[in-house]
Amino acid sequence: TGVTDVVDIIDDMGYKPKATKHPFGGPGAHNGGIVRFGPDGFLYVTIGDNHNGPGPQDPNALIGKLLRVDRDGKAAPGNKSPGSDKRIFAHGFRNPQGITFRPGSGDVYLSENGPWHNDEVTKVVNGGNGGWDPRDNVNGRGECSEGYCGYSPNQMGAMPPKERAAFMPMTDLKAYPAALKPAFNNNGLSQGMCGSAWLVGSQWKEWEGRLAVGYAGIGIHGTAVGNRIDILNVAKDGSGATKEELSWPTATGRLRHLISGPDGALYVGDEASGNIYRVTPL
Repeated sequence: TGVTDVVDIIDDMGYKPKATKHPFGGPGAHNGGIVRFGPDGFLYVTIGDNHNGPGPQDPNALIGKLLRVDRDGKAAPGNKSPGSDKRIFAHGFRNPQGITFRPGSGDVYLSENGPWHNDEVTKVVNGGNGGWDPRDNVNGRGECSEGYCGYSPNQMGAMPPKERAAFMPMTDLKAYPAALKPAFNNNGLSQGMCGSAWLVGSQWKEWEGRLAVGYAGIGIHGTAVGNRIDILNVAKDGSGATKEELSWPTATGRLRHLISGPDGALYVGDEASGNIYRVTPL
């Protein structure tokens, strides 16, 4: 019925304090906010870009980053941080909504919202760059609204996803050739990709060891409604994936998080209803 003895172990993460003119532009937007303990015993924390153009590629700003810390919030040993803040494990992310660890290898995978194109699942390595850089006046772009090009060039329009992606790539391999290449992108669409979980146990049969990825569903500006779960067969090295779709009742609300339970079932959180669903194979 209550919580006591609360201790803030990280109190300097980036946060968007006030609304802007961007879509979904309210205070607190793109904060990431996913925390998971990894198999190495350290805490992994995702931070979104806060609608801040320079943040994701700033080597020291706690914006657009993945942190790896101990239980006191201090840097875990071995982090290959791009700058002086040794809590940073990887950088260059837009708005990571899921983090999971591959059984057996412990490899880190993020699932991430795209800017009306290319939701992505990416294997993240220590010191890696996710390749998201929404600054204006760089990479062939001019000025953008409030210095943030994340929804440009068609901030309120219906430009085809391929044209959007060419202007504001989710993973900018031209600017950052060594950026982390996604294992999967959502057929060029952005549908509110949320959490993900590996399916564990022989009861899943041919799906054992595959990655379940959920979608909140946005359905705006010609982008199809998500609100589904994809089952991804991810290459061992994270270089690619194929998918099947898990049948899901479309009447449910916004899927937000997935986790594999100790019983081997898949648990799915629904933001709109507040329900948690338990999913098992037939």
